[in-house]
Amino acid sequence: MSFNEQFDQHGTWRREFALRLKLLAEWMKDHDLLDAAVEERLRRLESQVRSDKVMVAFVAEFSRGKSELINAIFFAGYGRRIMPASAGRTTMCPTELGYDADVPPCLRLLPIETRLQTQALMEWRAVPEKWTRVDLDVNDPSQLALALEKVAEVRHVTKDEARALGFWNDENINDNPLVGSDGLVEVPKWRHALINIAHPLLRQGLVILDTPGLNAIGAEPELTVSLIPQAHAVVFILAADTGVTKSDLAIWREHLVTADDENISRLVVLNKIDTLWDALNSPEQVQAQIDRQRATSAEILGLPESQVIPVSAQKGLVAKVTRDRDLLQASRLPMLELALAEGVMGQRQRILRSAVAGGIAELRMEAGRAIHIRRRDLAEQMDELRGLRGKNASVIKHMRSRIEQEQAEFDTSGAKIHAVRSVHLKLLREVFNLLSTPTLKGELAELTHALKQPGIKLGVKKAYGQAFSRLREGLQKSQVISGEIHSMLVGSFKQLNAEFGFSLQAPKEPELVRFGHDLDLIERSHLQYLGVGNILKLSQPDFSERLVRALSTRLRVVFESALGEVELWNKSAASQLDAQLRERRRNFGRRLEAIERIQSAASGLDERIAEIDVQEVALNELDNKLTELTSHLAGAPLVPQQRPDAPVAVHGSLMGEPA
Repeated sequence: MSFNEQFDQHGTWRREFALRLKLLAEWMKDHDLLDAAVEERLRRLESQVRSDKVMVAFVAEFSRGKSELINAIFFAGYGRRIMPASAGRTTMCPTELGYDADVPPCLRLLPIETRLQTQALMEWRAVPEKWTRVDLDVNDPSQLALALEKVAEVRHVTKDEARALGFWNDENINDNPLVGSDGLVEVPKWRHALINIAHPLLRQGLVILDTPGLNAIGAEPELTVSLIPQAHAVVFILAADTGVTKSDLAIWREHLVTADDENISRLVVLNKIDTLWDALNSPEQVQAQIDRQRATSAEILGLPESQVIPVSAQKGLVAKVTRDRDLLQASRLPMLELALAEGVMGQRQRILRSAVAGGIAELRMEAGRAIHIRRRDLAEQMDELRGLRGKNASVIKHMRSRIEQEQAEFDTSGAKIHAVRSVHLKLLREVFNLLSTPTLKGELAELTHALKQPGIKLGVKKAYGQAFSRLREGLQKSQVISGEIHSMLVGSFKQLNAEFGFSLQAPKEPELVRFGHDLDLIERSHLQYLGVGNILKLSQPDFSERLVRALSTRLRVVFESALGEVELWNKSAASQLDAQLRERRRNFGRRLEAIERIQSAASGLDERIAEIDVQEVALNELDNKLTELTSHLAGAPLVPQQRPDAPVAVHGSLMGEPA
């Protein structure tokens, strides 16, 4: 199955899952199982699945055939090239292809001059008026291709301007662009490009990141500290006729290996194998050349040979457009698509399904508590009513007095429950403070100060290390306090359970330490900027400012995610208290109502016992249906119903096969 086919299946699964989740929420609301914690968990699950993006970053030095490879894999259906892929430098600025239903089809271009200002790229995204916009006609491949040629536009500037923009380095003159006869230097006209089109794959959540060469990558810190590390797959392209060049190796070592993450798939494409096709050599000799180049490239990059895939993107595109099966096989493009499907999509589906399964299990447990409370209350009522059989009116009257007394005592329990909440919230505020944006800014203040110092910044690596150590300490302290809160909740809930007959269970504390792994990845992605080779680049105030802003933006996402976990945990604990208080008050009302009916009619006792029998059966069926529906969503085997002859009313579309 090709990457496109597997991605299509993944998109179908996501849409069906989101729909089933929405219908589950409606069903739970109809049966009064939707408390604040359950509702929040449902909302997060639906948002996670609906908005799940799969980013594939294509990284290469200039003239390795990267844009042609993107055309061959994703856009051959247009019957022509869409991304500019002529000889020479084509993609001059980082280009993201994706789909946003709220934005019309268009190309948005951020002027290169914005590099002279300190705002991070993420901040510029929120200022649409600063971008140049070109509307796209997705039904006209020629207009589309012509418009996208703008990503290859350049400007000619003086050396001083090129230096200020980050494209000229007086120390590494070999990496600098050529100087024209007029003394001017060629630089990209645009800093970043966003292409929004309703391509079938992009509609389903695929995001393609097309990056320029080494010189442009190194000048844009947000690319290497944010965008590339967040990609789910990195496709690194080499040329088969040159193998791993010095600049290829520089990109690999400085921008890809340092951003190591077990959740990122890495593939190396040995492109342009058609340049080795030679009528004077036998097919066996050509194959031997390709094999040698593949083995050598794998050894230099420190990869298993299976991760280096020889391809001809140009012949693959031609073969798809002309429907030439033999040429397509010779291009080996299907091998690359298969590797992408198994590596990227297979891994992404495993990660998403694992996260979803965990969320569904928590959802099932939280919703199941409400059913458990109702079942316990019914059992208590049944015992109480059966104990009244054969009793006279005075005993029944005494029972009513006892229930009223219990109700009065329960109504005075609010102070104890309020005290539990007060202590809980006091400790939580400390965690919220540790993970807040102002605290994050404070921890980065020393590093920001070090980076903003004029001239050579020899102590910046130490400042980085100290900043990340403080951030890890903050996460660890938050975890310790969370543990204390959990212990407090366990003790408090145990006391309330004993005193009021509740069945409170302290929810599992959030695992904040896992966000330390995200900090490790971010720190490693910055290391390439702290070596001796980048001392002069760091001495540029505008570059240092962009670097620290990019760092702040990414760290804020990590800490906001950690804060969200704590907030959900808090909701889960608070919702339990609210649910049990609500059910207990309802229970008192039902018990008093039953006594009144028994007092007013001789047959009232038996009728009420029969009603409770029916309610218990319905409650068991409700529990079975909850298990069935959540098992559908988690992909687990269905638990058979105990009473298939009396199903609980449920939306018909939830009764189909699992996604």
